[in-house]
Amino acid sequence: MDQQTQNEIEAAVFRRLLEHLDNRKDVQNIDLMILAGFCRNCLSKWYKAEAEKRGQEVDYDAARELVYGESYDTWKDKYQKKATPEQMAAFEATQK
Repeated sequence: MDQQTQNEIEAAVFRRLLEHLDNRKDVQNIDLMILAGFCRNCLSKWYKAEAEKRGQEVDYDAARELVYGESYDTWKDKYQKKATPEQMAAFEATQK
């Protein structure tokens, strides 16, 4: 497979991941952190970092809007729930 085709496939997979996360707003970031060690905010930070490696300035809020499909504050108000004590304990256990 040539590099261009691989890049196109990887970009399509990233878009599909974002679409999947958008369709699963019920899955909280804390749950993603517990199970997978990353969340939507991590994807935003990775996007920003990779853009900057390539000489592109990307504002963190703009990267989050790309990942969340709307401003983070709007998404958070609509979908983010306060983490339960059980979720926080599970998260803390993954940090050790």
